[in-house]
Amino acid sequence: MTEQQPISNEVALRIALAAKALPNVSIRELIDALQTNLDDNITEESLSTLTVTQLKRAFGNIYDVDEGEWEGEDANNQEIAAVKEAVRILWGEQTEYDHPLPIEPDQGDMPNSIRIAVASNTDEQLDGHFGSCHRYLIYQLSADAIKLIDVRSALEADLSDNKNQFRVNLIRDCPVLYVVSIGGPAAAQVIQANIYPMKVEAGGAIREILADLQRAIATSPPPWLAKILGIGADQRVKNYQAVG
Repeated sequence: MTEQQPISNEVALRIALAAKALPNVSIRELIDALQTNLDDNITEESLSTLTVTQLKRAFGNIYDVDEGEWEGEDANNQEIAAVKEAVRILWGEQTEYDHPLPIEPDQGDMPNSIRIAVASNTDEQLDGHFGSCHRYLIYQLSADAIKLIDVRSALEADLSDNKNQFRVNLIRDCPVLYVVSIGGPAAAQVIQANIYPMKVEAGGAIREILADLQRAIATSPPPWLAKILGIGADQRVKNYQAVG
């Protein structure tokens, strides 16, 4: 079997958004369809060659329209329209993310800092469930600085036999994880990996949320944070709660 190339963050984003545009199609089913048409070579370049007809045929459900209607994109059918939208997203013509994220690679220049993973689907927003978010934003945070150092696609978790473990492995170097929700079994796996899950159900702009954590670091961190930072366990912040 030919070894598959890793899917880039940009390609992963397009696939996740395209799957959202397709009714009753999972990310895994979409990846399978793309692998069928693109010979397991899913890249930005190969996605640009995909046609509406190819994608619909890959799902094994061709409507009773002729080839001209497919290629001319004149068919007035709701499901065909969804496929067309998905193909445009895969081409990179439509995206929910208008601005590139300000990634600053870690230079090891932030002493007394911690690494944080954030379950996210949109820009620099905390808006993801641990088990279904499209990606994890990785931040390096100290009392006076916040840097987005990486964006890690979680798309391939859907192809794994153990989705939760795949996601845990993806963020294993991050002792803190922010999510809007997480199930009990997944939370147990996260905690076993020495990752502290922070659940913020309302979500929001992650830099604003992390600013609260910065203030805790600068003043009196809660016990779990003090332990991660290696400082006195007698320091407290009462308004932080872990996932129970």
